Amino acid sequence: MEKAKVYFTNLRCENTNLPKKLHKLMKAAGFENIDFENKYAAIKLHFGEPGNMAYLRPNFAREVVEYVKSLGGKAFLTDCNTLYVGGRKNALDHLDSAYQNGYNPFTTNCHIIIADGLKGTDEAEVPVKNGEYVKSAKIGRAVMDADVFISLTHFKGHEAAGFGGVLKNIGMGCGSRAGKQEMHSAGTPAIIDDKCRGCHTCEKNCAHDGIYVGEDHIAHIREDKCVGCGRCIGHCPFDAITTKWDEANEVLNYKIAEYTQAVVQDRPSFHVSFVIDVSPECDCLPTNDAAIIPDIGIFASTDPVALDQACVDAVNATPALSGTIIDECGCGDDHHHHHDYFTAMHPDTCWQAALEHGEKIGLGVREYELITVK
Repeated sequence: MEKAKVYFTNLRCENTNLPKKLHKLMKAAGFENIDFENKYAAIKLHFGEPGNMAYLRPNFAREVVEYVKSLGGKAFLTDCNTLYVGGRKNALDHLDSAYQNGYNPFTTNCHIIIADGLKGTDEAEVPVKNGEYVKSAKIGRAVMDADVFISLTHFKGHEAAGFGGVLKNIGMGCGSRAGKQEMHSAGTPAIIDDKCRGCHTCEKNCAHDGIYVGEDHIAHIREDKCVGCGRCIGHCPFDAITTKWDEANEVLNYKIAEYTQAVVQDRPSFHVSFVIDVSPECDCLPTNDAAIIPDIGIFASTDPVALDQACVDAVNATPALSGTIIDECGCGDDHHHHHDYFTAMHPDTCWQAALEHGEKIGLGVREYELITVK
């Protein structure tokens, strides 16, 4: 199998700046081979949970937006709502959070569209090529309405997936709330009794008669009828319905790979990963711990699997910073010969699963040629 090409530039800036280096990197990686003329281009990124300071600066997004526009495209920034309660659980809060973190039409020169709508229920059902765990992915509609898909990823650790890279950004990030439910859970959602107000909203929006409000004025799941679609989670105005979070981490990563396949199949895509501020956990948290390594640089490729593998390899090849969580988990001593920071930080995860499965289903390849752009 032929190796994929992954392009890299470091953060040294002599007679230039980082946005210009990003532009040069993208050009070298074949960005201009994509036909953008009068095409809608979705630029998927994570706006950052309020309180988290490790998210990508909007300056990078603006550079990509202006590059797309210079090639005749119509760019917009996008993400989908979260399954959990926080600053991005609906489109209004999500936009507020994006603006708070510096993402708005004035700083980025384009509009922001929350892809799965006001309550996270506006989705497209997308058949997954070679899908083994997901036959039809539930993707935010605006993502699928675009002609071209671009991802900008902040590479970091992740408490459930091992690391948060391109596949996590696309697969989990582009899933509607019901899609996120499907990836995280093998079964039906659960009711949080003390939050339920018996308003019947879930019951009215269930297409399968899978939920009802009992005489106790609390919603109940009909396990024999519920199909686990998760739409009730998006519709509940009191956050009284939640996923059971019962999917094994390996299967979670398999599903992330298959959701990524659903997003990028059958249309041009391009991916950029920023290996900077490599925090131990996701930007979804309202805080971020100290970066575990010095900043490395920016990577780009049309192959999301190879790109994630290159970033993992680059991080694990870089000496850890002292005084970080790496000291606490003892990476590098006799107990961690593998020198794998992500397994050391999150030993119950299996980050390799997503890349192995992604290669298996034809999403990309793990073998790559690293090309440096100065």
